[in-house]
Amino acid sequence: MENTSYIALSRQMALWRKMDMVANNLANMNTGGYKGENALFSEYLVPTRDTETRLPDKLAYTQDFGSYRDLSPGPVAQTGNALDFAIEGDGYFEIDDPAGPMYTRDGRFTLNADGMIVTDLGQALMDTNGRPLVVAPTETQISVTADGTVSTENGTIGKIRLMTFDDPQAMQRVSGGLYDSGGQTARAVETPQIRQGMVEGSNVNPMLEMTTMIDVQRAYEATTRILEQENERQQRAYDVLSGAKT
Repeated sequence: MENTSYIALSRQMALWRKMDMVANNLANMNTGGYKGENALFSEYLVPTRDTETRLPDKLAYTQDFGSYRDLSPGPVAQTGNALDFAIEGDGYFEIDDPAGPMYTRDGRFTLNADGMIVTDLGQALMDTNGRPLVVAPTETQISVTADGTVSTENGTIGKIRLMTFDDPQAMQRVSGGLYDSGGQTARAVETPQIRQGMVEGSNVNPMLEMTTMIDVQRAYEATTRILEQENERQQRAYDVLSGAKT
């Protein structure tokens, strides 16, 4: 296989990964607090030599360099639900998970049978002491101040733990709006800002993602045509050379 085919294949592989990211963004367009991800490509130059002029030359391959997360805030919607919380500014809710602490900006919580404030998957929301926040069965009036203090008609029950990281891009997406620390040490947000009765939505722009999906598909199809044309060119060359030898 010649250089043209290798270059085209490197482009196709990069486009395939980008399409996966676009599809995942669209799948999470309704996931609370979800942050869209984008692919990073770079040009990888390989030194070579022109066979005709014998002069140094370079081949430009497409290298899948990695990805980055769009950390801009999503739209905040008012729900009126006492257990819906939106983070204003920096920070992540800390969630207790069997695999270890997880972090999210999805502030849609409920009460489980034991009175713990939990996610849809039953993971407990942690307080500043590293314990689950628990509401007594007889307590019905739940209020949360801007600094995360949770109270009921019987008094304060705890304070929501908001954590931050030196490099949020290094956090690893686990599923939906959940992330692990990516090996980093979590730090408490110095001045937490929490809004009760509101939730932060996904920052994915569906129209932009659909446009990107169409562009990626067209680029992939164009690269496929290049590969087909290159294959036909090689086949013709083989036929000519084979005929010349006979």
